[in-house]
This record gives sequence, structure tokens and C-alpha cells, in this order.
Amino acid sequence: MSTTIFSKAFIVSLCFSVITQWTYAFQQQTEIKEVTVYLDGAEVTRTVNLNVKSGKTEFLFDGLSPHIDESSIQISGLKTTSVLSINYGINHVSKRKHSDSIEYFKSALKQYQRDIQNINDIISGYQEELSLIQNNKQLGNESEVVNLEKLKAFAAYYRTRKTELNQAINKARIEIADINSDMTAINKQLAELNVSEEVKTGEIRLKLHSESPNNIDLIITYNISNAGWFPIYDIKADKINSPINLEYKAHVYQNSGCDWDNVKLVLSTGDPNTNNLKPDLDTKYLNFVNPYSYQSQRATKRYNYKYNPLVKTISGVVTASSDGLPLPGVSIVENGTSNGVQTDFDGRYSIKTNAGKELVYSFVGMQTEKLPIHSSIMNVTMNEDLNTLDEVVVTGYSSTTKAQSSVASIRIDSDVLENRPNASFVQTLAGQVPGLNMTTSSGQPGGSSLVQLRGAASVNSNSEPLFVINGVPVRGRNIERLRNNDIASVSVLKDAQATAVYGNRGRNGVVVIQLKEGTALPSNIEGIAIDQGITNTRFEIDKHYSIPSDGDVTVIEINTFKVPAEYDYYAAPVLNENVFLTAKISDWEQYNLLPAEANVYFEGSYSGKTNIDPLATTESLVVSLGVDPNIVVKRKQLNNFKKTTFIGNNRVVYKGYEISVKNNKVSDVKINLADRIPITQNKYIKISDEEYGDSEFNVETGLLKWELDLKSGENQKVEFSYSVKYPKNKHVNL
Repeated sequence: MSTTIFSKAFIVSLCFSVITQWTYAFQQQTEIKEVTVYLDGAEVTRTVNLNVKSGKTEFLFDGLSPHIDESSIQISGLKTTSVLSINYGINHVSKRKHSDSIEYFKSALKQYQRDIQNINDIISGYQEELSLIQNNKQLGNESEVVNLEKLKAFAAYYRTRKTELNQAINKARIEIADINSDMTAINKQLAELNVSEEVKTGEIRLKLHSESPNNIDLIITYNISNAGWFPIYDIKADKINSPINLEYKAHVYQNSGCDWDNVKLVLSTGDPNTNNLKPDLDTKYLNFVNPYSYQSQRATKRYNYKYNPLVKTISGVVTASSDGLPLPGVSIVENGTSNGVQTDFDGRYSIKTNAGKELVYSFVGMQTEKLPIHSSIMNVTMNEDLNTLDEVVVTGYSSTTKAQSSVASIRIDSDVLENRPNASFVQTLAGQVPGLNMTTSSGQPGGSSLVQLRGAASVNSNSEPLFVINGVPVRGRNIERLRNNDIASVSVLKDAQATAVYGNRGRNGVVVIQLKEGTALPSNIEGIAIDQGITNTRFEIDKHYSIPSDGDVTVIEINTFKVPAEYDYYAAPVLNENVFLTAKISDWEQYNLLPAEANVYFEGSYSGKTNIDPLATTESLVVSLGVDPNIVVKRKQLNNFKKTTFIGNNRVVYKGYEISVKNNKVSDVKINLADRIPITQNKYIKISDEEYGDSEFNVETGLLKWELDLKSGENQKVEFSYSVKYPKNKHVNL
């Protein structure tokens, strides 16, 4: 008993102490007057009128956002009053106030839950009555025989009452199902309103000192997360040769925990989260390093893209910077999740996001790209990784999480290969690599082989490892035809090291073969066919806005421009046989544009989406308005250039193409046509016999350009050709 009394007394004392501490500070309610919204985050300005006593006074400002950056808090409007201390903290007890509509929905949910409980109680009563009837339906006893009339009366009552009870129970259950349906709809609506059950709020404790009583208009500013804005454009063109209407809009969102009611808004293109430390460039000294642990420094890219919380589905095309061709098999993963896809044979992809803010693009031999999810169309150009190793370095590791240590990768020494010059390299591997098995489908010598790396994937998997010869993925069938005397080095990668380098394709292990210089890939080795699906500008808004803390978007029109534009048709059939209508905008710098998605409207109809990239260093900003199906472009190889000849130890390949353009429009058009002749990067590869007609040819880049004027119904053709000479035992990326 004494222990209980002591415990209660202690709790009362503790509560009194807490209440005393909390009531020591004067609680004050502040009002949000102005919000500067950045691309990521916001600066909130609150005001409050305070009566400051002589000496020290402590004020408590509660009901603030729980997402305040404490280091950003600033106090002004103090007059002769001085600040002794500022402390920011989180209150996990006080509840955040929801809007009237949200409170209505939450109240409705509670009432529905009470209704369901009441109905369940009624059903329970019905079931109890059924049980009572069931247990007491015996008539008479051993010494008494029930007459027929009484039996009929009881049977009728039993049948009628049981039917009534079952019908009542079914009706009640239907009522519960209807209520559950309504509750599901309300929960979906609350989810749409981004309602959080989080109850914590932010608080600022401010200690002031004044020599005499004072009345001040205090101004509190601080930065918060969970807010921002992103631009979006509407491009409207009524007809060709007319100015473009460019509507510049801002989508503002916030989920800071506090509603912004009738506040002055300022939109800023600044980002307080940007690293503002300038880089220091030092001398670089070259030395020998471990090529497997060394990674060269990569410059930080200036994307200036910001996360757009409205984008849920992203699609696009991934291409290589070297030739502009699509990259199949590129891995696109939502950062921080296992949600990912791969590009198809045309380099296209589509991915639905969950909660991630970035997409990571990775491909063997290319630099990994990480981009914020900023648009529903994200076309990515990947650069070659110039630091890709010429040969695979093999290092072993022991895994303590497995039952026994396993070799992640193995290097077959050259002396092992040289001692067995005529042996199949797979046979050599089977004798050197633990867990590598080779079986023939027929069980007879010369039969096709299946190679497996035990432990590289599932023990039940019959999948072969990935074979890479001279950097080219190949099929494992008939791979044993390679001879050791043709091989310079062989490396085997397993487990995490294989997937780290080659992605999901390396899940069954990777066998990397480097052939001796001058040795060509045997013709009987099949290739893998992949087929898988601050500038700181401020916009001060004249109108005051109310933006609730629900994560939804408020659309604000920043400006509307009537922009002079030059219209052109453009086609590059080597990459895409569609003809695109483009608008070239000059002096675009004056519009303070940001990289963003744009909705395109042409001749009064919605034409789709495009992207505006004002970060380009070109003099004009070119905007794609969409594909015109009434202009047809075809590119084909000329028959008399489909030949290969041999001159000594060299192979000469002749290439020639014809491009035809047909104007099926009722009006005349001008089209810019583009193609290319390759440029060599190796002294042993010679380009000659260039024929490019009346095109504009850039010798340094190899790009060809034609300007064609086509009348309605007219068809024009252009031709170009060249030859490539290179050692016949080499392969060239023609």
C-alpha cells in the first residue's frame, strides 16, 4: 500500500513540475505573414506583438512545423530588446489541427466504427436466440407423446422464427458491408488529402532581456523542408509562323504541418540546400595505383532538376552520347528501393514510382546517372566510362554470413592456360574454379555444353553464367570451342562482385575472357540478343494564397509571354524516321525559364508533352512541338554499296545510303535533314571515299545537313557514301 501511495505522489509531483516548467514561459500565438518558396524547401516569416517586461522574459511559440531547420531561425524587430537564447524543440504531446473537411471525415469514420459495433451486438443477440431455439427444440419426454397439432405448431414457429433471424442477420451483415464501403471511400479521400496521423509539432523558446518594459513587433523567420515548387509550361501555337504563347506556371506544394492561410507568396529559383562551397583545384599527380580500388573523380554535374512529387509514372529513351543510338538493357532503379525496370531493344522504358525521389541509370561501360524525378518524360544520354578497366581484376573475399567462405572471383593464371594450349578453356576452368560444372546435353564428346557456376545463384537454377569476350556478352553454347592458345586472360566473377559490375545479367556468375591481340571472335560464337521490356530569381505574387498542409498542388500563374519563333521541320532518320515540328526561340534568357516539362497545344489541340532545357549553351532554345505524320522520311542502304573487299591484311567495307522525303501536306514545307559519316578514333581505321553531294558537311564531327524545300506532294532524295578500311582480324562498331 505504501509503495502505491509513494508512486502516485511521485507522479503528481512530476506532473506539477512539468506543468510549472511549461507555464513559466508566456505562450504566444504567431501568424504566418509571408512565405518564400524555394525549389526545395521554404522560408516562413511569422509575426507577433509582444509586451516585454523589464529584465528577463521567456516566450513559448508553439504549434509550429516539426520540420524546421534549427540553424535557420532568425529573430528581428527587437528594438532595444536583446536575445539571451533561442531553443527549438519538438512537442510530441500536442496534436496538429486538421482542416474542417478532414475533421469531418475523421469524425465520420469514428461514427461508422460505432455503428458497426452496434450492429455486431445485434447480430450476436440474433445468434444467441438461434442457439437457444436449436438447443430447446426437443418436445415431450420419454413418458409423454406430443400430439400432432402441437408438433405442427412448434415446427411452424421454429421455421418462421429461424427464417426471420437468419434474414435479420444477413440484412445486418449487408449493412456492415455498406458501411465498410463508405469507410473505404473516406480512407481513400484522406489518403488523397495526404492526412498524417503524426501529432508532433515544433516549438521555439525565446529568452529576451530588456532594461525597461517594451512593446515590440517580433519577426521570426526560419526554413522548413517538406515544401517547394516546380515550374511547368503550356506552349500554345495556333499555326505555323505565328508567335508562341508561353504560359509559365508554378506548382506549389507543402506538407510542413501548418496551413498557410492568406499569406504573401514569393517564389524563388534559389535552393538553400545547394552546396555553396566553391571547389579548390589542385595539381594532379599521376602514379601507379590499384586499378580495382581506384576510382577517378567525376565532376559534379549541373542538372538543376528538382523533385516533382506529382510525377508517378516516368517514361523515356536512354541513348549513348557517342552515337545517339538507343541503349537496350539499361537498368533504371528507383533509388532506395528494389523497384526497377530495364530498357527494351529501342532503349525505351516506363516505370511507376512508389516513394522514391530519384532514378538511377546504370549500364556496363557507361557512367551511372542519378537524376531527381522531375518529369513524366525523362530522356537520358549516358556517357562512356573512360575509366572502364581493360581487364577484370579478380580479388577474393570471405563471406561470414554464409555457412562457408566462397570465392567471389578467380583469375586463371596465364601459365595454366599455356600448359594446356589445345584444351578447351571450359575444361581448364572446370579444373581450376570450385563449383564450376560442365555437362554435355547428349553425354557424348562433342555435344553441346551447359556451364554452371554453383553458388552464383539458386542451387536449383540451370542458368548459365554470363560470358564476356573482349567486352562483348556472348552465349555459352558451343563456348568450349575456344582454345587456350587464343586467350590472353580469363577471370571468373561470382556473387555480389558479378552483379555489381554486370547488373542482373551477372546473377549466375560472369566469365570474362580477353583474347590475345589480333585474335578475332570466332564466327561460331553467338551474341546475346537482348529483348527486354543560382542564379536566383524571385517572383513576388500579388495575390495572397492559402495553401493547406496536405501535399496537394496549388497552381500559380507566374507570367505569360508571346514569343516570336521560327518554325522548322527536322528529321534524323539514322535515329528516328519521324519528322518533328520544332520552334526555335531566340533571346530566351530574358524569360527566366527553368528546366521543366511542358504541355504542347498546336492548332487548338493537345499534342503531348515535351521538355524545355534552358541550361543548353546554344544561342536559341529549340522546342519540339510533336511529330507530323504528313511528312514521310525513309532511309535505306544502296545495293551497290553492300559489299566488303579485302586488300592485303585489311578489310574494306563500303557504305552508301539514300534518304527520301515525301511531303504529303497541302502546303509547302522546309525540312532540315541530318545524318552522319563516322569519324575514326584509331589510326588503323581509315575513312575515305566520302561522297556527300550538296549537303553541309562538318569534317570535325562528320555530321551532314540538308535544307530541303518541298512543295505539296513533292518527293526529294539525297545520297551519301563512304568506305571504312581496317585490319581484317578486328571488329569495328560500324
